[in-house]
Amino acid sequence: MKVRADIAALIREGHTNASIAARLNCGTTTVARTRQALRLPGADKLHQLYAEAAPTRPEPAQPWGWTQQQQDDHWKALCASVGTPDAPRPTRTQNTPQNAA
Repeated sequence: MKVRADIAALIREGHTNASIAARLNCGTTTVARTRQALRLPGADKLHQLYAEAAPTRPEPAQPWGWTQQQQDDHWKALCASVGTPDAPRPTRTQNTPQNAA
């Protein structure tokens, strides 16, 4: 049997027959026959998760970590861009109800 190189490469990466068939627009039986000709086992669930980059839990958000000087500079630049260069900077207590929502 003639083996397609693109199918063989995806099989070796651990993709499932259905995934390979969908990516390469071919039948699952074609992929299954190729897998059988190469004498490679079917992809198990763990390999499927790794190979197909299944979504996982996102990385936790990092705290801001801005210094007071960086925050002040950012506020000045923001005020200058909207045309109110002398606007007072809001305090945390003013934003508490908004942040709690």
